[in-house]
Amino acid sequence: MEITGQNPITNAGLRIPPHSLEAEMALLGSIMLRPDAIYEIIDIVTPLSFYFEKHRTVYEAMLELFGKHQPIDILSLSTRLKEKDFLEHIGGTTFLTELSSVVPSSANVKHYAEIVMKKYMMRQLIEASEYLSHLGFNEAGELEEILDQAEKKVFDITEHFAGSARFRELMPLLHDAFERFERLSSAEHELRGVRTGFKSLDDILGGFQNSDLIIIAARPSVGKTALALDIARRTASEHQTPVGIFSLEMSADQLVDRIVAAQSRTDASIIRKGVRTQSGTWREDIFKNIRDALDDLSRTPIYIDDQPGNSIMKMRSAARKLKIEKSLKLLIVDYLQLMAPSTARTNDSMVQQVTEISRGLKHLARELNIPVIALSQLSRAIETRGGKPKLSDLRDSGSIEQDADLVMFIHSNEDDIRDESGKVKDVQRKELIIAKHRNGPLGQAVLDYHTRFNTFVEIDYSNYGKIEEDFKNF
Repeated sequence: MEITGQNPITNAGLRIPPHSLEAEMALLGSIMLRPDAIYEIIDIVTPLSFYFEKHRTVYEAMLELFGKHQPIDILSLSTRLKEKDFLEHIGGTTFLTELSSVVPSSANVKHYAEIVMKKYMMRQLIEASEYLSHLGFNEAGELEEILDQAEKKVFDITEHFAGSARFRELMPLLHDAFERFERLSSAEHELRGVRTGFKSLDDILGGFQNSDLIIIAARPSVGKTALALDIARRTASEHQTPVGIFSLEMSADQLVDRIVAAQSRTDASIIRKGVRTQSGTWREDIFKNIRDALDDLSRTPIYIDDQPGNSIMKMRSAARKLKIEKSLKLLIVDYLQLMAPSTARTNDSMVQQVTEISRGLKHLARELNIPVIALSQLSRAIETRGGKPKLSDLRDSGSIEQDADLVMFIHSNEDDIRDESGKVKDVQRKELIIAKHRNGPLGQAVLDYHTRFNTFVEIDYSNYGKIEEDFKNF
């Protein structure tokens, strides 16, 4: 069979790139025999998916006819191609007739489309390898930037394979919206976002939304890390949400100790140093709680990276990998001011560095389409001024306020922290203040913070004024 209109694409080794002449012809012929088959493959292949230029031209003409609600057959195709002066270029009506005659079975159109797409993806990988080779010879570039460009090239290919976004008509979207509203209005509905694990917070936020940058800010030792770990632990254990944690302040062992203490409701000091009876054995009740907690946590999809001085480029690389391998749904960074900027110069101010970091985290949330939670310090101004935190109290850079989709402060009054004798309370009342919410309402949620267990819990107003038996006698 004579082949005309073939792309002159070859790689550096002069080998012909992957393609399937038969699959491309069978795909186009199937659409000509059964025009409604285009609905099955339109989200799989694009004109660029075809290796042969004349096949690409025919498919483009098919899409034009499809868009105008016109029939897709030999007559309409030949007329359209003739209008565009492409008919003779592809081989005339003889070639169109040949397409429809070589189809084994139009019922297999989706399979043909998948073959065409696979070959296209293989060609994309070859192109990417040549791009990576070019990057490798760029000795003048910064290593982190080069690695980031290389990983992004490969990540873009995998994302394209997973499905690319297209413009969609309003009518089916409205139908989907009605079903979604109806489901959300039911007694047992699923939140559109990633659950926080706290109902009072989910009622305000509707969960953390994809592509959002969430800032949780407070002064030191107020409970930022405890709240972030509680959110990770609860959403991972209760809803099997894969969570990644970048810990720049604490080691992985320290984080795990805190997670186990919160899950088992065991005093954190016991987790650190252990408590034994006079006979030298663990107290059975404590041991059982810890053993049960470890068993529960062993099934939670939480992944911890505790490398100090992580930069946004290193985080992006690790997060991409986690997204591909573990379907990452939520990312936590503890904390923002400890991150190392990727392109900082010696004369860059802290404001410039934090600006680069906050914008990098926002871009990361958009690229991976997941919520990113970044913990942040507040400036000392709040201690001298008193009262509740304000957005202007965010430390080092106004870009944090600008880039964030959601800013949440942890606040408590002195009376909620210490008793009348000045002793720190075991149970402290904490107010979570939603100070910025780009796509939703502002508000506040009140939780109890149990300092001995490093965990936040919902307030049980039905037993207001009582102390839970679970938190006694440890």
